[in-house]
Amino acid sequence: MLENPRSPRVRQVAKLAKKQRRRDARMFLVEGPQAVREALSSAPDAVLELFVTHASADKHLDVIELAKKAGVDIVPAADEVLMAMCDTVTPQGVLAVCGFVDSPLDQVVSGDPRNVAVLHEVKDPGNVGNIIRSADAAGADAVIVTESSVDVYNPKAVRATTGSLFHIPVVTGVSFEATMGALRQAGLRTCATQASGTDINELAANGGLAQPTAWIFGNEAHGLADEEAAQADARVAVPLYGRAESLSLQTAAALCLYQTAFAQQR
Repeated sequence: MLENPRSPRVRQVAKLAKKQRRRDARMFLVEGPQAVREALSSAPDAVLELFVTHASADKHLDVIELAKKAGVDIVPAADEVLMAMCDTVTPQGVLAVCGFVDSPLDQVVSGDPRNVAVLHEVKDPGNVGNIIRSADAAGADAVIVTESSVDVYNPKAVRATTGSLFHIPVVTGVSFEATMGALRQAGLRTCATQASGTDINELAANGGLAQPTAWIFGNEAHGLADEEAAQADARVAVPLYGRAESLSLQTAAALCLYQTAFAQQR
């Protein structure tokens, strides 16, 4: 049992909260029973190690059984150890170390995707995680996160996905130009979200979302640059019927992805 929160092993795990360490090791942290359960259920080969407190092991027996079935090394740990390794202030007593699970861009576009989210210069890890979760819920085929966006393996981003990171292909570290070129070559219609664009309801009514579609979402504060939005096949706006100045990025993304899903399901 790990009892010393200052031991070398604990410190090595805790360092995975840092981006450079994650990149060097190609490993990241997954906190909490729900996210770990999804990792073990959907991508068991990615789970390298499981740390769990005595109380959490008794409470989440299904997680322990999944880990045993996958042949994952289960390490009992004191509460203080989990606190030292986790990014959250109040850990839930379950922590997994996982290998990277991102997919190559060419593999994703070669699979005939019909509903794709592209995140470009998105800086809030919570937004990235929540959009991955929304894309998963809407049945989207992939999420592409460009190199100028926040790291998808940031602990806050991983937590915000609540396990969806293991359900849907996620591409990382690609340029905006390479992404747009690959989407065009694969035959997807690219739609950039922009306040001055065509109303999404009009686009949907005209059948514009029934075809394979990739949504391009920009930075939380200033959106896409004009020259980037101009590269898309269409500029699309989500209308505001009330007095709010704007929608949050994650809400706008969820609406666009679901509108596309509705059109394609019909």
